[in-house]
Amino acid sequence: MPAAVLVESEMTNPVLKTRRNDLRGRTPRQVDYLKAILEHDITFGIGPAGTGKTYLAVACAVDAMERDAVQRIILTRPAVEAGERLGFLPGDLAQKVDPYLRPLYDALYDLLGFERVQKLFEKQAIEIAPLAYMRGRTLNHAFVILDEAQNTTPEQMKMFLTRIGFGSKAVITGDVTQIDLQRNQKSGLIDALNVLKNVRGISFCQFTSADVVRHPLVARIVDAYESSDKRKNNDERMKEAEIAITEAVKAEEAAKAGETKAKTAAKSAEAKETAKAKETAPAKKKEAVKAEKK
Repeated sequence: MPAAVLVESEMTNPVLKTRRNDLRGRTPRQVDYLKAILEHDITFGIGPAGTGKTYLAVACAVDAMERDAVQRIILTRPAVEAGERLGFLPGDLAQKVDPYLRPLYDALYDLLGFERVQKLFEKQAIEIAPLAYMRGRTLNHAFVILDEAQNTTPEQMKMFLTRIGFGSKAVITGDVTQIDLQRNQKSGLIDALNVLKNVRGISFCQFTSADVVRHPLVARIVDAYESSDKRKNNDERMKEAEIAITEAVKAEEAAKAGETKAKTAAKSAEAKETAKAKETAPAKKKEAVKAEKK
């Protein structure tokens, strides 16, 4: 899928095309996150609440649509949180799903305006797709966002990732400290970190409390809970998630380092060949002159 067209000055800190002028990352990790989304077909944004991982994903989707890089935006989210299931909520499907997708709606309204969002919904250029209803679909020329991915099962995560079609991008966001699955269920997000860490074309971005862009107190709250979790040291899911995220990031860094090393070696070999050619040039010239005289 074609990436957004950026001028050279924007490559270090991409500027997104939305209703809000000059929308860009506010922390180094947010900048890396935006670049990862622009450069990869699938990007995972993992971290605590308030770090902008969902908002920036929606902003990238809006940017892609405004640049005609995609034809539609698809928003999805597992509908199992804090013990609630779709069947226990009142109303039709849209009404049932809306509460779960409210953070995504809020971001869309902020980035496009209420009226524009409503028109795009009417044209089906923006679509809500409950995760449970996505099986069997192929999503072409779309920007797909899976939010709250920590509440997917491994089977759901695999199903979602294999929906991605030609000309599409996917961003998966989640917080591995807020898993609402039953204790005997494994998180699809944590499983994906382990399974996909060496797959080319997939990027993993990890946020921390330093990236929180809400009220300063939110960052301190996140730190307090993280410190408490570390002191307890009895949450196997947390340990597994931290290991998986670290390995995924290391694998990506190792791949980049390998590419850089290969490029450096190629340049070095080319330089040696050039130097050798310069050294032998005078001798070859003399031989050519002698040959002409004979």
